[in-house]
Amino acid sequence: MARESEALPPVAILGAGSMGGAILRGLVRSGLAGGGVTVTNRTAAKASALGELSGVESIALEARHDGNTAAAASADIVLVGVKPAMVPDLLREIAPVLRAGTIVVSLAAGVTIETFEQILGPDVAVIRSMPNTPAVVGKAVTGIAAGSTAGPEVVAVVRRLFETCGAVVEVPESQIDALSTISGSGPAYVFLLIEEFTKAARGKGFADAEARLLAEQTFIGAAALLEASGEDPAELRRQVTSPKGTTERAIAVLQAARLDEVFAEATDAALARARELAAGGA
Repeated sequence: MARESEALPPVAILGAGSMGGAILRGLVRSGLAGGGVTVTNRTAAKASALGELSGVESIALEARHDGNTAAAASADIVLVGVKPAMVPDLLREIAPVLRAGTIVVSLAAGVTIETFEQILGPDVAVIRSMPNTPAVVGKAVTGIAAGSTAGPEVVAVVRRLFETCGAVVEVPESQIDALSTISGSGPAYVFLLIEEFTKAARGKGFADAEARLLAEQTFIGAAALLEASGEDPAELRRQVTSPKGTTERAIAVLQAARLDEVFAEATDAALARARELAAGGA
């Protein structure tokens, strides 16, 4: 198995949008992209911004129509970051130029490993991944699932790649959609809670800037404390909740709202939609 400090082989990111761009920046920050990184984007404007990163070759497809095949042919690890509906056509485009043993990693929600393997054939190792947007700040949680020809060495290399922008969880593909409802969609749930908490602060008479500061920094500080302490969230909650105090009264209201059922219902709805998308639903 490769050492953690050893440089990654050449990487290509096809469709380096918000997620692909976040992973790219994690790679560059880590210093592990010793083999170089080639990325593609449709427009020259997007390509130019990424091309300013150290060690990155950025190709604008509007200027170079063979950009995806050129990038894929030069890489040992190819990340596919285009929209899910575009994935099959892109795979057919790059399949003829992929060398045997190339690792192809899907960033596309709802596209199965079977789809990748049917188009790319048995000589390519496929990994399906589900990162989330905190990759931008190096705090992602990425789920990865191995395809039928992706052995432990392949998984280890892909794990190292994603660890440059956060934590990694290995799961069977059958769990990827469920994982997406927790960590994939999860940042949106947190942002919604912060929105509502900010509204509550405004309702208590705080100005917009003050309300936002109070709400956002409370979430940021609580998350940092959780990470630093290693305590269970329930224990940290108990430490803040004095018997017969103000926090206890507020927690009682929140628990009466059956947040456990709300989160279960919300993630169930997200899972149902993920399965619709995987089945080809619009």
